[in-house]
Amino acid sequence: MTTTPHPTRLDRANTGAALYRVAICAFTYHADKHLDEPGYQLAEDLDWCLAPLAALPITELAVLRNNIATLITTPTADRQAFIRALATLSDDASEGL
Repeated sequence: MTTTPHPTRLDRANTGAALYRVAICAFTYHADKHLDEPGYQLAEDLDWCLAPLAALPITELAVLRNNIATLITTPTADRQAFIRALATLSDDASEGL
């Protein structure tokens, strides 16, 4: 992923909220979570994580949704690319996240 500025700029609070939500979901996820928490669905976590980014185009949200699903369910996933991608969405992208 590159760190060039994104045409749709989001408030830094929104990108920070998305990062926070993804981190919480990744830290609390485990393979048997649906057994420990009846009714748990990954889709609900994904919706929550993406809510601060709702201003983005639907196609971009779909890509982010897939990436976030991997970040949540795969403990060894590289999170640095996601952090850089969020930084490019911020209205103060030159400062990073």
